[in-house]
Amino acid sequence: MVVIVLTACPAGLRGHLTRWLLEISPGVFIGHLPARIRDLLWSRVEEMCKDGRAILIYSTKSEQRLAFKVHRHDWDVVDLDGLQLMRRPADQAPTNPMRHGWSAASHRRRAKRS
Repeated sequence: MVVIVLTACPAGLRGHLTRWLLEISPGVFIGHLPARIRDLLWSRVEEMCKDGRAILIYSTKSEQRLAFKVHRHDWDVVDLDGLQLMRRPADQAPTNPMRHGWSAASHRRRAKRS
């Protein structure tokens, strides 16, 4: 199984991918490909993508049963003890807008401590 997700890529690349895969949503392609064709298609995506971004997810014979490849994406693929994970850069991590100690439960906890 192969899934390719494109963002801000040329229409010609999307047309090229529809020769091999089904476009189930704008920029989302899915299908079954041999590994050789998948690798050739991914190299084509990398050369045609220009300023856009692309993610390739494909099935493998590993514990996770899938693997990722990214092109010009903000998030990175990180191998953590044999598991591939997507890491968000620290500067893009959402901040918690709630103040510490705002709930009634925290007030009760603070009252018990004192």
